[in-house]
Amino acid sequence: MLNSISPIDGRYAKYTKPLEPYFSEAASMKYKTLMECEYLIALSETSGLGIRKFTEKEKTLLRDVYKNFSIKDAQIISDIELKGYKQIKATNHDFKAIEYFTKDKLSVTSLKDSLEWVHFALTSEDSSNIAYALMLDESLHDVILPTMQEVVDKVGKLAKENKSIPMLARTHGQPASPTTMGKEFNIFYSRLNRQLEQLKKYRPQAKLNGATGNYNALTVAYPKTDWIKFSEKFIKQINKQRNSNLEFSLLTTQIESSDSYVELFDAIRRFNTILIDFNQDVWRYISDGWIGQKMKEGEVGSSTMPHKINPWFLENSEGNLGMANAIFNFFGGKLPVSRLQRDLSNSTVLRNIGVAMGHSLIGYKYLTNQLGRIEINKEKVVADLSSHPEVVAEAIQTILRREGVKMPYEKLKKLTRGKQITLADIHTFIDSLDITDKVKKELKKITPENYIGLASKLAGM
Repeated sequence: MLNSISPIDGRYAKYTKPLEPYFSEAASMKYKTLMECEYLIALSETSGLGIRKFTEKEKTLLRDVYKNFSIKDAQIISDIELKGYKQIKATNHDFKAIEYFTKDKLSVTSLKDSLEWVHFALTSEDSSNIAYALMLDESLHDVILPTMQEVVDKVGKLAKENKSIPMLARTHGQPASPTTMGKEFNIFYSRLNRQLEQLKKYRPQAKLNGATGNYNALTVAYPKTDWIKFSEKFIKQINKQRNSNLEFSLLTTQIESSDSYVELFDAIRRFNTILIDFNQDVWRYISDGWIGQKMKEGEVGSSTMPHKINPWFLENSEGNLGMANAIFNFFGGKLPVSRLQRDLSNSTVLRNIGVAMGHSLIGYKYLTNQLGRIEINKEKVVADLSSHPEVVAEAIQTILRREGVKMPYEKLKKLTRGKQITLADIHTFIDSLDITDKVKKELKKITPENYIGLASKLAGM
């Protein structure tokens, strides 16, 4: 790990390890082998083709090829591609190596009579796109969504626990009408949860239609077979078997357009962007002393300033989420674009999906670490709010408008704008007004701490 070029496989490997079964090179080989084996089984179950029907034992044998897929198997595929293996010369083609690997595995079984049906009438993209769709779908539901949910739940908990703590708001960085800390957290909870609910409904598209998307080779070999129905049924069988959510894609070139991939990446990018916003706000609250950080024995905050507890978990989260979004943005502009019916420039790009997912996962993990180390300094939050009595000027001028007082905004502006005033100054101003004692009493009851509107209620919604 210390020799890793990428930090997601080195420094942050403990966070990204859950993604290895989905986005490592070995995982990619495994999913593509899965596709080849399931396709062979599907062919054997289709009447009117020249392939014999497999026994249940043979189907199990085929599925064991990918279920028991090992690093040793991945190395064999790599050897077939790059330097040759047994009697197989180096293919210099990653998917042909998977085909030859599968045939080699089956050559010593009862399926040796069916070897030429492996990858029958397909292009490598038929298997690859289904493999990637499964990798995205399963990693999303097994790893990414549960981690996102953990973040969202923690933010929601902060909202509920602090729903009634009055807090100075800032618009344009300046003191503004008060809110509550819980309500501000609940805004983020609502925004994040909206994106999460969309992600839960995500369905990657997948195709199975040959070299240019027209079922050419399949149809010329078996013109009486309904290959559109076959491919649609195949995707449904994959979904049923793996509890996945793939959506059949009919109209494609050689490659599936990747539009559905980009839909996923854009949704994750939006989630990440909201979290960057959240990180920056919490960072500011820590800077203001409104949120304290729990000290952990033995940790160092600064190499030269012993007193410091830096919010570096937040900063690290922000950086990783930004890295992920930069890659997702590139995916969005690149993957849906292909010269005519196919060019290969998407192949190397797709291999980096795990990089973007990895940076996202690191960002989520670092944020949950930070949220487990904070505590709200209620006294400081309220004290800072109390030191800005001018924020009730909005309330006073609004009531004065209600009472028909002329130019109340201008009067409050003269009293408060650009000045440091006290609540006593405001009460003196109120006493000078030509209004009833009842209204004066009403105005004097307004304080920065209670001028929070429906914030407490909104924090719980």
